[in-house]
Amino acid sequence: MDVRVGVRVEGVVQGVGFRPFVHGLATGLGLSGLVGNDAGGVFIEVEGAPDKVGRFLDGLRTRPPRLALVERVTTRELDAVGRGGFAIVGSDASGERRALVSWDAATCDDCLREMNDPGDRRHRYPFINCTGCGPRFTIVTGVPYDRPNTTMAGFAMCGPCAAEYEDPADRRFHAQPVCCPACGPSLAMRPHADEPLEAARAVLAQGGVLAVKGLGGYHLAARAADPDAVAALRSRKHREDKPFAVMVPDLEAARGLCDLSAAEEELLTGPRRPIVLARRRPGAALADAVAPGDRSVGLLLPYTPLHHLLVTESVVLTSGNVSDEPIAYRDEDALERLAGIADAFLLHDRPIHIRTDDSVVRAFRGRPLPVRRSRGHAPEPIPVPEGRPVLACGAESKNTFCLTRDGRAFVSHHIGDLENHETLRAFEEGIGHFRRLFDIAPELIAYDPHPEYLSTKYALDQDLPGIAVQHHHAHIASCLADNGADGPVIGVAFDGTGYGTDGTLWGGEFLVADLRGFERAGHLEPVPLPGGAAAIREPWRMAAAYGVPGDLPVARRPDWAAVTALARRGVNAPPTSSMGRLFDAVAAVLGVRDRVNYEGQAAVELEQCADPTETGAYPAALNGTTGFTVAGGEFVDAVVSDLRAGVPVPVIAARFHNGVAALVVAAASRIRSETGLGTVALSGGVFQNMLLLGRAVSGLADAGFDVLTHHRVPPNDGGISLGQAAVATARG
Repeated sequence: MDVRVGVRVEGVVQGVGFRPFVHGLATGLGLSGLVGNDAGGVFIEVEGAPDKVGRFLDGLRTRPPRLALVERVTTRELDAVGRGGFAIVGSDASGERRALVSWDAATCDDCLREMNDPGDRRHRYPFINCTGCGPRFTIVTGVPYDRPNTTMAGFAMCGPCAAEYEDPADRRFHAQPVCCPACGPSLAMRPHADEPLEAARAVLAQGGVLAVKGLGGYHLAARAADPDAVAALRSRKHREDKPFAVMVPDLEAARGLCDLSAAEEELLTGPRRPIVLARRRPGAALADAVAPGDRSVGLLLPYTPLHHLLVTESVVLTSGNVSDEPIAYRDEDALERLAGIADAFLLHDRPIHIRTDDSVVRAFRGRPLPVRRSRGHAPEPIPVPEGRPVLACGAESKNTFCLTRDGRAFVSHHIGDLENHETLRAFEEGIGHFRRLFDIAPELIAYDPHPEYLSTKYALDQDLPGIAVQHHHAHIASCLADNGADGPVIGVAFDGTGYGTDGTLWGGEFLVADLRGFERAGHLEPVPLPGGAAAIREPWRMAAAYGVPGDLPVARRPDWAAVTALARRGVNAPPTSSMGRLFDAVAAVLGVRDRVNYEGQAAVELEQCADPTETGAYPAALNGTTGFTVAGGEFVDAVVSDLRAGVPVPVIAARFHNGVAALVVAAASRIRSETGLGTVALSGGVFQNMLLLGRAVSGLADAGFDVLTHHRVPPNDGGISLGQAAVATARG
């Protein structure tokens, strides 16, 4: 006897070819029924023999389309109505909005084959897509995910595209952005050119800087092997040293520039297509100014049809902005803001609804370690415990926000540093978009207690009950949520600065923490931050704060004595326990970097110069009984001693890294002896340092600890909002 079952599928199941998949699965099993989208996800009715219905339900869970994320499948018994066909029915936009939106996916192999086929009607069409690839999050304006709720609404499908859209056997069956040269978006060039793509290639070939409208905003491009072109881009963009990303045409070209691990190749070629930080090959055909002073290069492969058509050799591809501004994504704004940087513009007329930077990842022990989570990831949800809906406002630097509902945390795309009106507006607009898209009405708002953060000021202006989450507790909670853990754990939070519960600036913290709260078990001894923010821009000031001898090269500057006195008196020199500032001090003492042009530059270059074969380590004692401290000055003294003895700088840099890793193990071991805890969570921007992270994880594992590291959100402040949301949910 036939049975009929009503099915509800929740997760990322709209815009990923799920209805065509269901249609094919059902008809292949000889089942009848229907499938459709609604505000909650996908609804199905299926009728047939019980064993075949069972196989159908199993297929939903185990064989969904590659971009789908099936979170939940629920069923209910219905009365059989008799055999018929299986139909895709119209969408129902009514009801509570719970449907999830897919991330933007790189062009699939099927579409690439068509694009490169001279006999195909989409030959060399820069906007080819299907249910398995193309724009999603950047074009969605609402749910259900149907064409009228995207920025493709203004492009009426031609007859052939409409026929594909309506054909259950076609790859573009209900692909919402489906289009072709006859009915879809088109390219344009400024200055005008009859053949925009060829003109854009010519600009690059001639050493010019090209502004390109991409998936989530504008990029600036220049030939990566051309020193003059890269130098011009740096000068015009006012970006002195921070590395540029490089887009290469294919994996073979990537291998020619970098030594790639299997994990790095998988990240490069996957559908998310982030920028992957990889080790540069000696003699790689790149201008020195692409990544000055850095052994690594940020590589990415083309992820839109336009990129595949445009990029035939390695090109720098960097955000379309002036330093510290948000990426430009509206045409008029881009033409105005980038006019002094770009020699020409390659545009198109498909609107971008939400700006989205490229994601940046490293590979760590076979897993991704995000540095910036944005395109290709947002707005994919992260599971968290269920609780009241929360809006978490994140930090000031590398800001993201996070909204939670029904056990899902929606961490936003990268917003940037909240230090100007344009970025703050992007933050506020993004929150509004997420609230509408996922129909979330927050009942709690979480924020950093730092009184001067713009994200904090925004939170305090909202008419919602607020929960202040200490910065380093948020880091550890973020790592817990990233790993689906509750704690308690031993939390090691190393970063530049964060507002402590005692009103001082923390950053070298050993915590005992769970999602509800924390205790400060130990920390670096505070030292002055002479000049406040000036000490972050000028690491030599931290060398002065640590009291290095005045006869060292770092001290040969007219204002050394004045800054040393400032630190000694504590005037305009707030105390900090920051591990990031300790790295700055060591970098300055070793002559690696005494002034920075971007955040963390001194520490990055200190890691780059360290000898990875050196096994020696500087010791540092754990002082005190209850709430131990660590004198960072012991590390600095050891560095100075070896420097005076003529030990090579790469060896000293490595011994310092090894010493900090050994400190992590020693501190965790002490806390374990006091608490019995055997799991350590590592978080904070300092743990983007691969040498330190690798040595610390190995040392902890050898000492019998379970170690949690990040793999879905960054360890830096880009992950703070998830931690805030997890804490607020736990406290309820």
